[in-house]
Amino acid sequence: MIKSMTGFGNAGMEDDSRSIQVEVRTLNSKFLDLSIRSPRQFNDKELEIRTLVQSILDRGKVSVSIEFSAKGATELPVSINEELFTLFHEKYKQLSEAVQNGSEELFKLALQSPGVITQLTAEHRDSEEDWDAIKKVLTKALEKCAAFREDEGRSLEEKLKGNIETIASGLQKIEEQEGERKERIKQKIRNHFNDWLDENSFDANRFEQELIYYFEKLDITEEIVRLGTHLKYFSKCLEEESNQGKKLGFISQEIGREINTIGSKANDAGMQKHVILMKDELEKIKEQALNVL
Repeated sequence: MIKSMTGFGNAGMEDDSRSIQVEVRTLNSKFLDLSIRSPRQFNDKELEIRTLVQSILDRGKVSVSIEFSAKGATELPVSINEELFTLFHEKYKQLSEAVQNGSEELFKLALQSPGVITQLTAEHRDSEEDWDAIKKVLTKALEKCAAFREDEGRSLEEKLKGNIETIASGLQKIEEQEGERKERIKQKIRNHFNDWLDENSFDANRFEQELIYYFEKLDITEEIVRLGTHLKYFSKCLEEESNQGKKLGFISQEIGREINTIGSKANDAGMQKHVILMKDELEKIKEQALNVL
């Protein structure tokens, strides 16, 4: 069973000390392209997050968003340097009196002065305990995203099977018309020789050589066999476990090569209709295969 690279998963938890929300979104990519948005105090966990993501989702363009907020804080989330505040306030007061300006904004100016207020991180908390909680929520969100990918993969598999069946049907019709096409080629050569015989004597060996030349140049038997083999192998890969996206892409290229060769060698209007339909289905396959994990 194949998996899609498009996925979504979210999870959260809340208790007396913390609130955590994690969201994971994925799109198709040849490799693991990870984007992480998390609180600053967990910046050092990026490598651990990457390892966890790769172990569950393998590859794709992955966006991870982690929201964390602490509860029950007994301290201010900022540090106020009272000594520095006093120095600024006194200095501003002196300047105000020097210009005889009794400004009422001295308190605000001193409070907003550089270094007076410093934003605190959650480093004073037990960050490892917080991280363990986040990791559990993140794992749950990643597992939900993986399940989403499996559901999308089942839908994608049905579409690909339908595309392959359409190509196989077109191939069958081409095989059915191959006998008639060969007879038309023979008749065309006979007609050319009849025109030529009006002025020249008949040469059986020359006629046989012409037939061999045309059949070698226009014969599509090998292409038909190879295309049928590629279609069967593609269907077989759809039934295998996972990580078939790149392989399906390679097989699609081979399928396209055989279809193009059949179209160019057949040189038959009736067959060209089926070739065009097969090419159209193959384009759909190539587009969908890009999203297969």
